[in-house]
Amino acid sequence: MVDPTRPVLAPRVWQIGALCRAIADTLEVRFNPVAVRGEISGFSTASSGHCYFSLKDAQGQIRCAMFRRAASLLEFVPRDGDSVEVMGRLAVYEPRGDLQLIVESLRAAGQGALYEQFLRLKDRLEAQGLFDPGRKRAAVALPRGIGVVTSPGAAALHDVVTALRRRAAHIPVILAPAAVQGAQAPGELVSALQGLYRLAEAGTIDVILLVRGGGSIEDLWAFNDEALARTIVQSPVPLICGVGHETDFTIADFCADVRAPTPTAAAELAAQARDSWLAGLEAAGDSLRSALVGRLDQAGQRLDQATSRLGRPLARMADQQLRLGRSVHRLRFAVLIRLEQERRGYAASETAVQEAAQARLRRGADMLEHARLRLELLDPRLVLKRGYALLTDRSGRAVTRVGQTHPGQDLLATLTDGEVALTVTAQSPISS
Repeated sequence: MVDPTRPVLAPRVWQIGALCRAIADTLEVRFNPVAVRGEISGFSTASSGHCYFSLKDAQGQIRCAMFRRAASLLEFVPRDGDSVEVMGRLAVYEPRGDLQLIVESLRAAGQGALYEQFLRLKDRLEAQGLFDPGRKRAAVALPRGIGVVTSPGAAALHDVVTALRRRAAHIPVILAPAAVQGAQAPGELVSALQGLYRLAEAGTIDVILLVRGGGSIEDLWAFNDEALARTIVQSPVPLICGVGHETDFTIADFCADVRAPTPTAAAELAAQARDSWLAGLEAAGDSLRSALVGRLDQAGQRLDQATSRLGRPLARMADQQLRLGRSVHRLRFAVLIRLEQERRGYAASETAVQEAAQARLRRGADMLEHARLRLELLDPRLVLKRGYALLTDRSGRAVTRVGQTHPGQDLLATLTDGEVALTVTAQSPISS
């Protein structure tokens, strides 16, 4: 029952495009890739080479689009009424908000026992969670090593090595050879993967590539093996599967962490290009240099502020000397008064009086010594010894700014061991 006292939260107001993209993202995560069986309806080929049609059965229908590249691989001409099985991905055509199936491969239904077996195994393993997107991991951006499982004589190995040499020649590559076709291939692929798993657990490699070139369903059948599928999901590091061409799908593709359309694409996903890392380092260096220059500028400003607060050291020294003299007179007078009070007010012995007087005199001497040290710290000669000079005009005023001078003016520079007469010939203010 709805509680009438509780406020009703207004639903989120979506932008149409944003809603379509959100639906498309949900479909991508939940369903793709997807295999569908149905009857072709309204098949047409556009001048661009793209094909458009609907797939239907007794319960419903869905719009389909097959782009030119996938259509060029068809082994027959589809017609209305044909019963077919397609592999593809669900998407949303945002301009119309239509749900559509992007077909990546199409074949006649009941094409053969192997395809039927593939579909049954796919459904069973999917129900067991082997294709769960939540367990899949992204490839490592900078792996310590890359393991490759393929045939040593396969063109796929050449493609992978070429791509890695171009993008990240500094990363070591370890080949675990295995047959990629034939009855013995599934067992060899499983053994090769298990050998790389041990290296991964030892920290030698951070990503594994399982690759081979394209072929018929019979050529690729080793990658539809159930034991291989269960071995793939046990990988301790991200595993990238690049088997066949872009339109080929195998059980290994669904089990891998990442599916690549080709072996070359798998290699490119395994390691970020070296140039991008160098560009990042250069950008970091520029940022560090800018920060260092900024810190130096701030330190220079603080130095300028401290110099301006220091002012004229001779005047400050004279003021401190005056204060010190007054303090000495007050201290001596206080000591005499206190001694006289103790002499008159108490019947203390002469020794006790003397000790008290000496103690007070010592404290007074300590205060006097402390004041003398503070006064010495203000001595401008200490500053002059560090290479500075005290600049004054004829009246004895300190000159601290360019604006206090003019060409032809006579100045006096006091150094640590004497004075130097100067004449201003030019001015050069420092820009802020």
